[in-house]
Amino acid sequence: MSQQALQTALAQAQQAYIDLSTGAKGESYSYSQGEGSRAVTYTRASLPQLTALIQELQAALGMRRRARRPIGFVYP
Repeated sequence: MSQQALQTALAQAQQAYIDLSTGAKGESYSYSQGEGSRAVTYTRASLPQLTALIQELQAALGMRRRARRPIGFVYP
């Protein structure tokens, strides 16, 4: 993938993560028209899978995720 395509995919994955986390995306939609009704159901991607995809895209773009250093206590 090109650099631009990776950046676009990363932005879309991050937006999907935000939408999924905040409940902005619905899972099931239905409507009736005349005598019939239709329903469409979308499946949710799991947050861990989406997080893994985001980390993979960031690694492909050369973005390094820094590990947090351990918390230390200083006693006077």
